[in-house]
Amino acid sequence: MTGWTALLELTRTSFRAPSFALFADLLFGWVCAPGRRTITAMIAVADPTGRRAHDAYHRFVRDGAWAMNGLWRVLAVHAITRFAPTGVVMLDVDDTLFHKAGRNVEGAGVFRDAVRSTLRRVVYALGLNLVVLTLRVTPPWGGPPIALPVNARLHRKNDTTSTVEHAATMLRELASWLPDREFHLCGDGAYASLCGAGLPRTHVTSRIRRDAALYQPAPPRTGKRGRPRTKGERLPTPAGIAANARAADWQQADAELRGRTVRRLVLVRDVLWYTVNKRDLLRLVIVRDPDGIEPDDFFITTDHTATGAQVASRYAGRWSIEVCFRDVKQDLGAQDPQTWKRQGPERAASLSLWLHALTWCWYLDTHPTGGTWITRPWYPHKNTPSFLDALAALRRALWARRITALSAPAAEDTKITDVLLDTLAYAA
Repeated sequence: MTGWTALLELTRTSFRAPSFALFADLLFGWVCAPGRRTITAMIAVADPTGRRAHDAYHRFVRDGAWAMNGLWRVLAVHAITRFAPTGVVMLDVDDTLFHKAGRNVEGAGVFRDAVRSTLRRVVYALGLNLVVLTLRVTPPWGGPPIALPVNARLHRKNDTTSTVEHAATMLRELASWLPDREFHLCGDGAYASLCGAGLPRTHVTSRIRRDAALYQPAPPRTGKRGRPRTKGERLPTPAGIAANARAADWQQADAELRGRTVRRLVLVRDVLWYTVNKRDLLRLVIVRDPDGIEPDDFFITTDHTATGAQVASRYAGRWSIEVCFRDVKQDLGAQDPQTWKRQGPERAASLSLWLHALTWCWYLDTHPTGGTWITRPWYPHKNTPSFLDALAALRRALWARRITALSAPAAEDTKITDVLLDTLAYAA
């Protein structure tokens, strides 16, 4: 367990000594608690004998003298230094809704529920809306990338700061923590305006609307009186460019889509998207399925050195953040903690994301080849670990340490202990 202990030690300076002990206990309870991850359930596992007052844990989350930002900084610097030590740091951004039932939960509001909404029907739900920045990591065993949360912000209803502005703030913060690194940020169409935000040492790739108003660059100044033109002639929309393109305009390219290499047709144009960036040209990339099964995709990027295939592959890797949100909610019970007042709701939601990243950091270091899961007869061909497998491995290691600390099992009891640990590992 040296790896897990070492990771926790990185955070010690963010707490006073008593608070650090509470923090370590809560993380143990969060990882190992079966069923719902309420704070009470965490305490029941982490402190079954009641060494500390029950309310001490609730006060720690709700009012404790510690800052989530300090934990994010420690985690982000460690994760990027360890798993993206060179080259451009790939990041993704999106917002997600943590459902809450009570209307008196601090910071909660009614927001669009992206999971339950469709193109035809928008669903709204009560909850905490968090904007999350993730590090995209290519696992050593191959397959799709993994998203590690490295920062998060709560977006409140009627907040004067938009989700896009929260994302820009987090990126600038990350750039200040790692002043020697360059970044590439991917976001869906809601974050397209980041292409004109002037983020430090950062390129941005996003979707663009099919009907976006595009222009040629502004013509050179003539020296005549009057205000100089800020944009050139109007161009067709992205959909119009795709419809009017000749066969010779399209280039064949191989793009990486969720761990698979697929053949696509790409069309690249440098355009002025005046609504988003009034000064600089952006690269429009249109991606077409040569078989005509999938609709055209339209992307925009500030990186003028990128090929169409690179842009398509970068954006496809953004799916890892959606997997992260699912895993945090389903496997870590991110929506379960019942804390309602002051900083409690935001901290609990942020900690679930932070713990997701820490679990992956531990697993990637201690199990670089994967292969820790129990083979099931209904899934004989599984060859890559999921987050649940990483969590189960960590849970098994934590329980093994606790059981060993109580009494070292005799040799004849090892098989029984192993069965017990395997059961506890996937008990959730």
